[in-house]
Amino acid sequence: MTDFTIDRRALLAGFGATVAAPMAGFAQTAWPQGRTVKLVVPFPPAGATDVLGRLVADKLGQTWGINLVVENRAGAGGNIGTDAVAKSEPNGDTLLIVSVGMATNQYLYARLNYDPVKDLAPVSMVAMVPNLLVVNKDLPVQSVAELVAYAKAHPGKLTYGSSGIGTSVHLSGEYFQKLTGTKMVHVPYRGTAQATQDLIGGRIDLIFDNITQALPHVRAGSIRGLGITTAKRSPAAPEFAPIADTVPGFDVSSWFALFAPAKTPQAIIDKIQVATKAGLADPVLRARMDLLAAEPVGGTPTELAAFLQTEMKKWGDLIKEVGAKAE
Repeated sequence: MTDFTIDRRALLAGFGATVAAPMAGFAQTAWPQGRTVKLVVPFPPAGATDVLGRLVADKLGQTWGINLVVENRAGAGGNIGTDAVAKSEPNGDTLLIVSVGMATNQYLYARLNYDPVKDLAPVSMVAMVPNLLVVNKDLPVQSVAELVAYAKAHPGKLTYGSSGIGTSVHLSGEYFQKLTGTKMVHVPYRGTAQATQDLIGGRIDLIFDNITQALPHVRAGSIRGLGITTAKRSPAAPEFAPIADTVPGFDVSSWFALFAPAKTPQAIIDKIQVATKAGLADPVLRARMDLLAAEPVGGTPTELAAFLQTEMKKWGDLIKEVGAKAE
């Protein structure tokens, strides 16, 4: 799962503390006091997962009065870092922030060294980030409905770029075709920066791009925005109606969530979830997340587990149908 790149330096800052309760099984020293806690980011620095991970790590570190270490372990679409966490001691000292690949990689890769359900325990959803359907400004469409009509009138003519096979940007395009009965040609890139330049230059026709990447170009007039991929309007770009208004059932987002090794004590998982939810309500943290167009969530482990099952079913069926395979 390719991660999209943003400037993290302007977003990172210290935050206030949250009350932490002692945990069962840690009578002598309430976890994590006196311990080193590590948050693994399975992507390189400066991507969205990295930036959100560091924001959350800063907040949790302040909450617990510790230095929570962030470790980037990139490679294989997030699988290397995820596998490392899955094999870590289930004592709360190693956490993972991951994205859509948790639901899709088992279908994209021939073999995984971990089971996303059996080997990892859901902790909390951190944030949702929508994609934005954008087209070349010379494409003769002004709305999602006009795009659907144009695609149906010209089957196989339109090209859509993505940040790589299996990313939410790619799967948005596949899902759009499935729900609309259209046929377009997928052009994968290594990230959306080059894809966006090719969209501006007219070498591809459209992208279901990460909103933080696409929005500045839309507002500069170099490309045209048609609709948001989530079921509701985004506060970051309220002028764009959901694609679902035209294509019922269409709902796609990049999401970011915390996991721990399976068999981590429930008391520790609950403590992390409570602190995460409280931290995401902090106005300072929310302001920094607004710069990413990220909507804070902070749900329970049960809610995250149910969401993951829904995502695996949705994308697993689609990936099998289109035969997508990661390199």
